[in-house]
Amino acid sequence: MNYTKEHIISTMEKVGVIPVFNHSDIEISKKVLDASYDAGIRVFEFTNRDIEALNVFTELKQYATKYEDLLLGIGTIFSKAQAQQFIDAKTDFIVSPALIPEVINFCNEIDLLSIPGCATITEVYTAHQYGAKLIKAFPGNVLGSDFIKAVKSVLPQIKIMPTGGVQPTLENLKLWFDSGVSCVGMGSQLFDKNDIKKQNFTKLTSDIKQVIQHIQSIKNQSLWK
Repeated sequence: MNYTKEHIISTMEKVGVIPVFNHSDIEISKKVLDASYDAGIRVFEFTNRDIEALNVFTELKQYATKYEDLLLGIGTIFSKAQAQQFIDAKTDFIVSPALIPEVINFCNEIDLLSIPGCATITEVYTAHQYGAKLIKAFPGNVLGSDFIKAVKSVLPQIKIMPTGGVQPTLENLKLWFDSGVSCVGMGSQLFDKNDIKKQNFTKLTSDIKQVIQHIQSIKNQSLWK
């Protein structure tokens, strides 16, 4: 099923957090996906970070069809050729660590959501001009929440998702959401390597659920201000 860009972004904003994950073992990846879904995740980003990524993603996408409302996309895409491989594997969206015009233009041609990585106001504005509907602020730990505030002060219509360095604490999440982000991407801070190694997926579900609850609490507080 092909989802509109607006639907995907709306789902991202509703839940507030997009897990960013990679693993070369398909069975581990399936269990992490299950644990994330059980916690309330509805948009999941697998990343193209090793030689097995395409094979694992292809099988994971087929596996994910059991969840009718789960959106599964691919990250770490640097070229049109890479994008095409994962489009053939039925990705719901494309995420890049950088601003890559050929990827954005290609995705626009087929009306697929492409989320470019940006680290300056110039890059954010350029991505917007190319038609990007959501910007990935990357690396988030370098840019910080003040970067989001600066972007929103001059380009308030831009939707931003920081990734990298976002922490699962209420205090850190509040900094990001108070700065004006639409959602956050979380990888290593969300997935405890020891829990995955020990296959403690119940704990993983609990941790992700806590992050979602923190975000909903922050959003509710904002509504009452």
